[in-house]
Order: sequence, then structure tokens, then C-alpha cells
Amino acid sequence: MIVVENIYKQFGGNKVLNDVSFTFEQGKTNLIIGESGSGKTTLLKILIGLHELDSGNIIYDGRVFNQMKLKEKRQIRQEIGMLFQGGALFDYMTVEENIMFPLTMFTDQSTEEKLDRVNFCLKRVNLENKNELLPAELSGGMLKRVAIARAISMNPRYLLCDEPNSGLDPKTAILIDNLIKEITEEYNITTIVNTHDMNSVMQIGEKIAFIYEGSIWWEGNKEELINSNNMELNEFVFASELFKRLKKS
Repeated sequence: MIVVENIYKQFGGNKVLNDVSFTFEQGKTNLIIGESGSGKTTLLKILIGLHELDSGNIIYDGRVFNQMKLKEKRQIRQEIGMLFQGGALFDYMTVEENIMFPLTMFTDQSTEEKLDRVNFCLKRVNLENKNELLPAELSGGMLKRVAIARAISMNPRYLLCDEPNSGLDPKTAILIDNLIKEITEEYNITTIVNTHDMNSVMQIGEKIAFIYEGSIWWEGNKEELINSNNMELNEFVFASELFKRLKKS
């Protein structure tokens, strides 16, 4: 479980996050939704320590992250799997080398142990025997699956995903959504998905936070979202004709 309490963040006088509080539950796909520029990505970066917060607390299973010393923060970061928007694979490394990278950086495992873990992760994302391929040889969906394999290579307690379906066709996006949800439930991970893809919300949204102008404007599940009377939320969710029809039905 990850708890954020009264988070404030501004850049050069521009208030980006304003008194944000939310509980991301273990074993669930927790979604952060909102328009571009609403503060979603900033919140995600604060959670992993890429941005310092101005005030408030970030609590990982009872451990107050923002009050820790650098060495303690490093330990928490080793428990976090991060799926970046573009996958962020190293172009010059093979699939195997990309997945092995965090194991080499943060563990003392032998080469054999690391290779066993790589192959386990590749099997989990249905990419067996793709070890020697380079990122340039992979499709968009395969790139995201390799990125997921790398994110879970350290057996994380927390999985943070920034726009995991960006640039994917609808069919592949559904496969990635389902994979994230399956991994979350299988390993009882606290998963946070940052997205503006409403198909993802309806596919895997178990606990949802809607950020509007830097504040948590609404929270609930996907069933409550469809029936919400929150004006700003409805304007965001039902911008497409598909979801307008869903609301009417």
C-alpha cells in the first residue's frame, strides 16, 4: 500500500499539486486519470523521488519515504518496478541485457541466477526465446512487454506505470492492460497506472483518482465513475461519443 498525504508541489510559482491525498491499495490496479497538465506525471515522479515534494508525506507500507535518508530511499526504490511511457529500453542492449540491467545494478546474483530470472520474466510476458533481439526488432506491443518484464525482474512490491498504452493499437493495448492486472493480482503488488485512456479505465480500473487542476477531484471505481454527477469528471470521461452513449445507457 502507498499512501500520499497532503502533497503540495509547485514549480516557479506555478502550483502543480494542491493538497493531494490518496491511498493506493495493494493487490489492485490503482488508476490516476486526468487531462494533460493536470499533475498526473508530477505525482508519479514524486512517488519515486525524481521530484522533491514541497510538503506532505509519501508512505510506503508505513515507511515515510520523504523523511528518509538517501540510503533508505535507495532501498525503497529497489522495491519499485517502473514502466515508463516509451518503454525506455536501451537501444544498444538485447532484450536479455535490458531485463538483466537492474539485477546487475542492484543485486549480487550470479550470471546463472540472473539469466534464470530473465527467462522467468520473459515467459511471464509471453516472450520466450526473444533474448537476443534488439529493441529495433520488436513491435510496439513487444517493447512494452519487455519493459514490463524488466519492471518485474526485481520482484517488486510496487509497480508504477506511466501511460503504458501510449502509441499502441486498441487490441495490443488490451493485452497490456490485462497483463498488468494479472501481474498485480498474481504477485499482490501495489500497482499505479497513470493514464488518460478511458478504455484502460473501464478494462482494469479498480480504484480511480481523477486529478483536476492539481487536486483530487473525485475518487471511486469504474462503476461509480459511469454514474458520477461530478461535472469536470464527466466532461473528461464522456468527451468521446462512445462514452456518451455508455452514459445514456
